[in-house]
Amino acid sequence: MPVAKTPRPHGGRAVREVQRVAVVIPAKDEQERIAATVRSARAIPHVDLVLVVDDGSEDDTQHAARAAGAVVVRHSHNRGKAAAMETGAAVVAMRDAPGRPERLLLFIDGDLGETAVNTAPLVTPVREGVADVAIALLPAQVGAGGRGIVVGAARRAIHALTGWTPTQPLSGMRCLTREAFEAATPLARGWGVETGMTIDLLRKGYVAVEVPCDLKHRASSNDLKGQLHRAAQYRDVMVAVNARRVRGAFDAVRGVRSDTVHR
Repeated sequence: MPVAKTPRPHGGRAVREVQRVAVVIPAKDEQERIAATVRSARAIPHVDLVLVVDDGSEDDTQHAARAAGAVVVRHSHNRGKAAAMETGAAVVAMRDAPGRPERLLLFIDGDLGETAVNTAPLVTPVREGVADVAIALLPAQVGAGGRGIVVGAARRAIHALTGWTPTQPLSGMRCLTREAFEAATPLARGWGVETGMTIDLLRKGYVAVEVPCDLKHRASSNDLKGQLHRAAQYRDVMVAVNARRVRGAFDAVRGVRSDTVHR
């Protein structure tokens, strides 16, 4: 079994058993599904906080989420998923109690509805110290219209830069330790956030695993809107990947120069 890089909470198994989990849900215009998602997420074992970051919604997302039992913070305008994730993690940190283990962060999408509780298996490998980040493997989604071009590009890039080949590199449902999240910041913007996070964590020695989860969400179809969505995904993934390629090349050159100086 792999061993996570993140140190386990001090105090032995008894302390680890009480480590809590915060569910963070970045959401925009999800009034129809957010309440069901929140209620379902609250049923995940070890979860004591469900936080919705309303990223500039123009509907009643924030009110529906609050009525369902979530803590809600709101961006006055749309800032993107990465900013919403960073806001959520910061709010959770402020709510962590001194002297207790930091909450694990479980990021999920706002459109999971009643299937949100099925992200529970992501928590186990992280709580038990097997992985620093656990990523959901989703079953095939009804109505999905993509041909796997973006997924394939992200998968190949992650493998080329880290040696690990994920099955679903774009999966946004993932549980990770506070240390791992901070190691991945600043997050890549747009739809490149997951690909960038995975590359950054693996390069720094953190352990990632993929876990099957029976989840259902709104899949993009093959109409014009769906095609434009996938084009934006591809653009953002490539921006994130190329930025990390450049950073890797720069770090390699700097490392060579450092070795030369010390000789």
